[in-house]
Amino acid sequence: NYFSRPSAGEYEEEDVDADRDDILEDMAALKKLATDYAHPERPVQTTDPTVFGRNYFDRASAPDTEEEDIDAERDDVLEDMAALKKLA
Repeated sequence: NYFSRPSAGEYEEEDVDADRDDILEDMAALKKLATDYAHPERPVQTTDPTVFGRNYFDRASAPDTEEEDIDAERDDVLEDMAALKKLA
């Protein structure tokens, strides 16, 4: 073969080799993702403990938080209602 003889020069550059390696890494990652998508019965392996955390503030049963001025206004309205109820 003409290209495999010992006196043949290098026909690819280093940047082409680096690009090829990057493409092959991307292809391997995409193949793994495609396999995981096609087979959902396979277990998911995680080592990050934050994956299992819960956000207690955004759940549906969480009490709504209100600002202090709204709380003060509510207290004033309830006092006025109690005073009006006594007069009636």
